[in-house]
Amino acid sequence: MTVSFEEYAALARQLAEQHRAGEQHAAAESARRRDLHAAVDYLHQRLTAQGHRLDQLGRATGIDQPPAGPAPGSASPSETAAWPGPPSGSASASGSGSGPASTGGSARSSAAGSGSASAAGASTAPGTGDGGPDGAAGVSGRAGVGAYPEVPAGEARLALPTAVSPAGAGVPAQRAAAVDPVVELELARRMADEADRHGQQAELLAQRPALLPTWSPLARAVAVYAGCGAAAGVIVLALVLASGVGLVDGFTLGAWICAGLPAVAFFGGYLVLGRWGRPAMVAGTPPRYLPLGFLICFLLVPMAYCAYLLLVRGLR
Repeated sequence: MTVSFEEYAALARQLAEQHRAGEQHAAAESARRRDLHAAVDYLHQRLTAQGHRLDQLGRATGIDQPPAGPAPGSASPSETAAWPGPPSGSASASGSGSGPASTGGSARSSAAGSGSASAAGASTAPGTGDGGPDGAAGVSGRAGVGAYPEVPAGEARLALPTAVSPAGAGVPAQRAAAVDPVVELELARRMADEADRHGQQAELLAQRPALLPTWSPLARAVAVYAGCGAAAGVIVLALVLASGVGLVDGFTLGAWICAGLPAVAFFGGYLVLGRWGRPAMVAGTPPRYLPLGFLICFLLVPMAYCAYLLLVRGLR
């Protein structure tokens, strides 16, 4: 059969087109793989940075890392203790198979010969007691022949974990579904975006103090110093009542009103702001407004005493 020049040229053009299509497909596949590798590298760097940031947040908020748990595939000691061992038949078979190494060649040859003879001939092992074959050598469908011997319920329960089904031995495992790397990378990117959003929320929460988190630092300081001054004012009223019954003299009352209780209120507010008014993540020390606190405490306590005197005189 002869081929004309036109047919040869058409075949050459077809081969050239297929070669170009293959080269284009290979170039596109190579570009896709490069893009996937670049996306994986970027996502890896992003997740690494997120891990470092989360570690910083945990250390700043005083949260320790959780202890490392057991491996996913390892069994716990209780499960290992509860798992039943092999049945006595398999143990005896393994024990007989692992005999001493001093057995002579004649014993090994006789064992091999007996094994081949038993495999080739009919099995005469005691089973059902009627002289028929038993075990795996029995043919299904024959009367009086059982495929497997009767086993009590307890022994059957112990033998279940190590039993192997002959029918399922040749069944292949189910293949896993094909995974699209582009879809998986997109899901990982969305999860990374969600992690970034939650990380930003955690940073915002970590930048707020535990005491009055929605208030400004100035309003928080005023409220704390005023509260400590009010508590000192209550103590002043208690001292005034004690002075009225003769438990406290006038000099002691004046010293506590003018210097003692205002100083206690001022240092109490200072310590409260330092303990509960400081955010978990803050650069430096937050302001505590010491002059303002000193003024509030040293004015509020004497003013409480003056208000008490005016109230007493007004009631009289």
